[in-house]
Amino acid sequence: MQKDSTNNSSSFTLASKLRDYMMLVKFSLTFMVVFSAVISYLLAPKIVGFNAKMILLLFTGGFLVTGSANSINQVVERDTDALMKRTAKRPLASGRMSVAEGWAFAVITGALGIFILWYFFNPLAAGLAAFSLFLYAFIYTPLKKVNAIAVLVGAVPGALPCLIGWAAGNDELSAGGWALFAIQFFWQFPHFWAIAWIAHKDYSGAGFKLLPSVEGPTKYSAIQSIIYSLLLIPVGVLPYVFDMSGWISFIIVFIANLLMVWQCVRLYREMEVKAARRVMFSSYIYLPVVLLSLLADKL
Repeated sequence: MQKDSTNNSSSFTLASKLRDYMMLVKFSLTFMVVFSAVISYLLAPKIVGFNAKMILLLFTGGFLVTGSANSINQVVERDTDALMKRTAKRPLASGRMSVAEGWAFAVITGALGIFILWYFFNPLAAGLAAFSLFLYAFIYTPLKKVNAIAVLVGAVPGALPCLIGWAAGNDELSAGGWALFAIQFFWQFPHFWAIAWIAHKDYSGAGFKLLPSVEGPTKYSAIQSIIYSLLLIPVGVLPYVFDMSGWISFIIVFIANLLMVWQCVRLYREMEVKAARRVMFSSYIYLPVVLLSLLADKL
């Protein structure tokens, strides 16, 4: 009986530690980020067909680098995370993980991810990944408490996975990669502002300045969301202009852009959290729909 109890305790400890690391890397967010890198890689002109090994290597390298950036974010913001209900249970904020362990994990995963991208793909993809990690962890993260321009700065590493994937597949940066970067860059503004709107009380209480208006969820913030969602319409035309897509994906992307604009307009009209939540969920659906439609056209 004692042996079984010891085994169960060990299994529980292992499972708990695994859950903590999943929280540390922000698994869902990291998966979405790496998804855009993989699709961008497959859209690169030099990539013909599916090579499961290379896709897995890109996914692994990208996951490790993104997970490293998110880990550093939590190390730096551990005290702030402890103040917010939505983040208080994170491993560093709750004290379940030490700062030294968090840093060690971040350094190892970041270095390994960059090495994978350099060794199996090219120095350009690895360099972009390293720049993205630095910008997110050491510029965007501390800037969030200084000025709302942090969202603009953070949108750069948020969109760089598209360029990383494109560079990994094409060995260079060209118009197609920049078009994908632009789509993901402008998409982030209504997406992130919707999240900041929903969690405004938590964020402002912790000292974060993330909405365009210093007063918080105002008509001005809603108008900014409309403006950036409108910018997605001409940006969404770029893949068609650069011969990356046909009429079917062009129509799908255009409709997706109109729906994003409509949800932002509804936020302006209603000025309620439930409207911001609709913008947030619409943005979650928008990106995979757009990227997969572009990929389907290539296939």
